[in-house]
Amino acid sequence: MDGSALSAQEKGAGAAPPAEAAAAGHHILTREELIAKVRAYHPRVKSELLGAAYDFAKKQHGEQTRDSGEAYYSHPVEVASLLADVKLDEVTIVAGLLHDVVEDVDEIDIGEIEVRFGADVAELVDGVTKLDKLDFSSKEVAQAENFQKFILATTSDIRVLLVKLADRLHNMRTLHFRKKAESRERTARETMDIYAPLARRVGLYQLAAEMEDLAFEELNPEARRAILYRQEELALENANDLERIRDDLQQLMDLAGIKCRIKGRKKAPYSLWRKLERKSISFRDVADLFAFRIIVQNTEDCYRVLGEVHTLWACIPDRFRDFISVPKPNGYQSLHTTVRASGNRRVELQIRTEAMDQTAEFGVAAHWGYKNKQYGFDIESARAAGLDPAASLEAFSGLIQDGADAKEFLEHAKLEMYREHVFTFTPKGKLIILPAGAMPLDFAYAVHSAVGDSCVGVKVNGEVKALRRPLKNGDVVEIVRGKRPAPIHGWEGLAITGRARSAMRKLVRERDTADFRRLGEGLINVALRRAGIDPVDLKMNHTARLAGFETREEMAEAVGRGKISSADVIMAAFPGYRPDPVDDPAKTKLDSKHAPLLVAGQDLTPGVTLHLGQCCCPLPGDRIMGVQVPDKGVVVHVASCPKLAEYDDKPELWVDLKWTELARTDAMAVGRIRINAANERGVLAKLCAAVAQANGNIVSIATADRRPDFIELIMEIEVEDLKRLTQILAALRSLAVVDRAVRDQEGADDQ
Repeated sequence: MDGSALSAQEKGAGAAPPAEAAAAGHHILTREELIAKVRAYHPRVKSELLGAAYDFAKKQHGEQTRDSGEAYYSHPVEVASLLADVKLDEVTIVAGLLHDVVEDVDEIDIGEIEVRFGADVAELVDGVTKLDKLDFSSKEVAQAENFQKFILATTSDIRVLLVKLADRLHNMRTLHFRKKAESRERTARETMDIYAPLARRVGLYQLAAEMEDLAFEELNPEARRAILYRQEELALENANDLERIRDDLQQLMDLAGIKCRIKGRKKAPYSLWRKLERKSISFRDVADLFAFRIIVQNTEDCYRVLGEVHTLWACIPDRFRDFISVPKPNGYQSLHTTVRASGNRRVELQIRTEAMDQTAEFGVAAHWGYKNKQYGFDIESARAAGLDPAASLEAFSGLIQDGADAKEFLEHAKLEMYREHVFTFTPKGKLIILPAGAMPLDFAYAVHSAVGDSCVGVKVNGEVKALRRPLKNGDVVEIVRGKRPAPIHGWEGLAITGRARSAMRKLVRERDTADFRRLGEGLINVALRRAGIDPVDLKMNHTARLAGFETREEMAEAVGRGKISSADVIMAAFPGYRPDPVDDPAKTKLDSKHAPLLVAGQDLTPGVTLHLGQCCCPLPGDRIMGVQVPDKGVVVHVASCPKLAEYDDKPELWVDLKWTELARTDAMAVGRIRINAANERGVLAKLCAAVAQANGNIVSIATADRRPDFIELIMEIEVEDLKRLTQILAALRSLAVVDRAVRDQEGADDQ
């Protein structure tokens, strides 16, 4: 790959799908071959320990076989081989060999593993064994609680995660041997949602990309085939240009006296699919569809290469990123620039050193090596490269510390894993890395929980700004603090990070608890006086214990929340007391029959008529706002709906809204999209087939414009939520006949 432009495989020509490659079978490493593989980078490896672990795993798994028909011991050997590929220490590789023994063999426990192979190996095997027992296929709370346990286990020793990721990768390579489609789909979904993002989080891009592609092939084979076909088509179409660009680059480097390696990079099908999902662009407009990596000897050469390239070719504005001066949170460093090269071809260049390339490919695993005459993880070099394993997962452990419940944790941890980042600074120059789209409240909590709890305003680059304003790269953010911690009104729309949202929920819970306790005390005092009892004469702590509570505060809160009545408190203190039912305030229940089923809001009047805006067709998953319309009720709009601009000068009509749980789990809605496509025979059939394959139900199709060479269509599609509509848009954009497919928010007037 170093000596040519994009190779045939990189172009997509003749590239076998992952499942087919795995089905072809491969040689199982022998004991001696595995030891030799490790010794190649670790000459002082304890061969006896490694050999003993190999023999033990082979013996204990005995006659067990895998779905592929291979001997089961081939799986732990392959896991160990994968760990050796990234040059991990012998303890981790031994754990890889033994990771299934305790779970699969009844006679073997962790104690025996410790006696035979040492405490370090036993600890890793125990951690992986516990992870294997977690079930991510279950719904809602059970899945979320398991994910919390997973994060807590992996943060104790990053090697537990690395063994588990290698285990999962090999299972994905052989997934096609499983007979049950439901089992294959569950494992692929779990890989896509949990394991691949975690691998990316600790910098294992190569491993993450392969897992994503294998999962993508199982979950959406038609889309993957379409992407591969388009990649091959475009690569063949542009082969001469790419070869010329590579030659131009090499000649430029030679003239500048810069020693380098140049290699082509093919974008993974799933990565392309996600880009088509996120952006309203056609396949040809993907900026980094074609890319080259220029690998040099030192950091100074990186910037020299950048200068030479920008002198030769025009740089495309807003497509330059310097991840060397500001690395990504997982340690990734590189210069990224997109240029218009010879033949007017748009090409992305990634410029990095050999060390940066190692970190980019292997992340945390790139920092194992010799130090102080021992082979192990070099934490100093990892931190110098911007990669601290504990810090990589800090955002997740922070969610647990801030009291997020299990469902909150799972939701926001997934968001945290997938988001790109924005780089901001405190007034003193400290770098704060946040997810893209983060707002000042997210920044405040990233600085310190006390700063977030007392946040009342913000200055961005020295100017007072709204808390609703998303932060941008390079912003200097100063948080304005109040005197005491208090939740901000409408905070749901002011934060996107799990840490900020769970911390605000905690403040809301604390405020609500205080309010309910005050209400409960008042109800108890009123009831006591009605019964002719002076509250001062009653020992409330003793009464609370009689009523089954530890403290008077807990009892007051229970009364305030309506869990027990004030009459129950009096009867606990005076067993013979019988209240007048008419006088018992706890007997009056709130009537919820008029409460909205799909949309809720703090400022929403009970029983108010709600309308979903026809202009923007809100979907569960959208950020939504309401507008009070005279003689109509509240109209619900997507937060980005152009109609809302008409009410900018009437803030009193605005209502903060959110979707209810019912809307997120059991609703169907209609989304509207606008498609520009080639006006050719069969185009409508192709569009409808793509929608159907993406699980959309077409409600109506209308022609907005028709010309000899193109047609513009408005399509209304029944979907569960915004995510489904986004998937349908991505499926449409991957078609060769589609030039543009976007969500339409210019529909009918609601007034």
